[in-house]
Amino acid sequence: MAGDSYAIFPKIPLGEAVEYIVDWIDTYFGWLLDAISFVLDVFISAIKDLLLFIPSFIIILILAAAGWYVSNKDWKMPVLIAAGLLLIQNLRLWPESMETLALVISSTFVALLIAIPTGIAASRSDAFDSMLRPFLDFMQTMPSFVYLIPAVIFFGLGDVPGMIATVIFAMPPAIRLTNLGIRQIPKELNEVADSFGATPNQKLIKVQLPVAMPTIMAGVNQCIMLALSMTVIASMIAAGGLGLNVLTGIQRVDIGMGFEAGLAIVIIAIILDRLSQNLIKTTA
Repeated sequence: MAGDSYAIFPKIPLGEAVEYIVDWIDTYFGWLLDAISFVLDVFISAIKDLLLFIPSFIIILILAAAGWYVSNKDWKMPVLIAAGLLLIQNLRLWPESMETLALVISSTFVALLIAIPTGIAASRSDAFDSMLRPFLDFMQTMPSFVYLIPAVIFFGLGDVPGMIATVIFAMPPAIRLTNLGIRQIPKELNEVADSFGATPNQKLIKVQLPVAMPTIMAGVNQCIMLALSMTVIASMIAAGGLGLNVLTGIQRVDIGMGFEAGLAIVIIAIILDRLSQNLIKTTA
């Protein structure tokens, strides 16, 4: 190889070691991976079927009403949401948009299910926090395409590996901000809770989580946005939705198809961002 002429020491067989570990996991824990794949497939299919079953105008009304509520009854938010969703419907991209929304909802749910307890555990232990930081740095700096490789090896092609890769990609900000939010609580509040004899769990539920909620919600917002950004990349391993339209548009050099799907993703991103941002203000 051309790179061998620049080498000083023999090549460390790092890639071969990783391949061996992956093969070992696949051989001895294949049954567990199949079970996880089945559960996640049922979960994401249920959300997708529900979103496709509900008539589009009802979903538009629900999301517009949610926008009206979280924006303190400002009329501009529901108008923006309704206009964006009607445009998606007009572009004949409603089924693909619901598939993308199902992928984002299921991935975000699973990511938060893991991230928030992990962030709480990190806020309670400096040793665990120190051990966790390198892994979070690794997860956030690793190119997102790399997550697709083990996802495909362990779970094949389709929505499930796309969901797994999205969960790993979207989790770190939620862990970091949950940890940060709880650590930034004033010492006086913790001391007051201790003086009233609150147990660690009571202090967490009644004092720490409510006070840290705006920071935690900022992590939730980041998690949603990263999950949505991963949908296009996940389409490379046959995850459905708008990402697949973008990928097909690129492969066929179909500018119109790619642009319309990209525009629909931007509209969904704006709607989810505005809803979650205003929810943060409501909880502050």
